Amino acid sequence: MCMTKIQALRKENIETREPVNIGDRAIDNLKFIRETMESSVVFTTVPGYGGMLMGATAVGAAIIANQQIYLRNWLIVWIVEAILAFLVGLLAMWQKSKIANVSLTSAPPKKFAKSFLPPLICGIVITLGLWNLEHYEVMIPVWLLCYGAGVVCGGAFSVKAVPIMGWCFIALGAVAFLLPRGFGDELMALSFGVLHIVFGFIIARKYGG
Repeated sequence: MCMTKIQALRKENIETREPVNIGDRAIDNLKFIRETMESSVVFTTVPGYGGMLMGATAVGAAIIANQQIYLRNWLIVWIVEAILAFLVGLLAMWQKSKIANVSLTSAPPKKFAKSFLPPLICGIVITLGLWNLEHYEVMIPVWLLCYGAGVVCGGAFSVKAVPIMGWCFIALGAVAFLLPRGFGDELMALSFGVLHIVFGFIIARKYGG
């Protein structure tokens, strides 16, 4: 029994003293450096020109929505606009990341998406509940507040202009509760329209499109 234990200890010592492969260690170091650099880089591929286009479509949607007689048709206009704006933003982001040679699956875009999406999902769920209860008048403040919260949270991993824009949406969402009925579409044009155009222009000029 004693000899067996000694042999096992010697074998274990020999195994632990085996030389480390320098190539493997170099690969591990490079992987660590790359992950560290990715986690420290901000998400700069937020689309400036894409944001301006999203703002333009929002202004158009506000004009069309304001002409609707029935509230359900009004809601459909804004749902279509939301889908269109999402597709425009996603396409513009992909194009800008391609030009900048930045992968959308790297750490900064993932952090942006993980922080941006939860408030948006909450906004969608609340909208469905308000639709079911036919409380259309509360939808606009909810949209502004949830979208603003998403932009602020995602903007923590992006350039400074992004969270500032998010706080502007939150401020307008608070104001929306104080305004009388009939100014909803104007407020939507000011927020999703003008804010996107202004901040999109700033991002495009300062951060490459």
